[in-house]
Amino acid sequence: MHDEAFEHFFDEGLIEAVLLPLKHGKEASVHLCRANPRTTGEELVALKLYHPLNKRDFRDEGLYRDGEFIKERRIRAALEQKTKFGREVQGGLWVSREWETLRKLYGLGAPVPRPIECTDDAILMTYIGDRGMPAPRLHEYAWDDREELEALWEHILDSIEHMLYRDVVHGDLSAYNVLVWDGEVVVIDFPQAVDPKKNRHAQAFLERDVRRIGQWFEHQGLYLPWERIAGDLWTAWTFADLVPEELRGLSI
Repeated sequence: MHDEAFEHFFDEGLIEAVLLPLKHGKEASVHLCRANPRTTGEELVALKLYHPLNKRDFRDEGLYRDGEFIKERRIRAALEQKTKFGREVQGGLWVSREWETLRKLYGLGAPVPRPIECTDDAILMTYIGDRGMPAPRLHEYAWDDREELEALWEHILDSIEHMLYRDVVHGDLSAYNVLVWDGEVVVIDFPQAVDPKKNRHAQAFLERDVRRIGQWFEHQGLYLPWERIAGDLWTAWTFADLVPEELRGLSI
């Protein structure tokens, strides 16, 4: 199964036991592990294991790689021709893209899990939740009242803005990869993240992210002009008008 993927994290003294599976998605599975507090600073951690290459869906991968410069011609050709080696490269790009995006965003204070360690096909990160229950994803979260629903949207909008201000568009955002815990949201799953300064499709990805999240809110009864919101975000980013939440209200 995934024994070899787990081995590295045991050998490095980062985890002490695999406790239970948390999620099985299209591209990866996530497992709750008991951590070694001395090496991770955590009691519990989440280990995301990417599925074997033949079980991953690489459709539209070229859209996400747009603007990424790959120096070696042999690798570029393998990616374009979708050879076995090209698929291996693609798989590595997904993991490294998520790892580097998490490192960047966490270091800048964005609401994402803290990345701890990665291999070619797995990422160890902080676990969101407690021993009794993992943080629910937005699509399964039971909100209390209209005020909380509106607050959730504001948190998510702040998160999208926070990431965009740091030149990150999630690229696959939906109610399935936003966690809710202690009144806060945490955004997960970044293998398809793009840099809007490099990727020509970034605006379309942003619009799709906002529209998908908006669909969940509409099912809860909150109707907002999602296309206009996405357009305003893009315009603000284009003209460098986005201001991080922590700077709002300050004279700068």
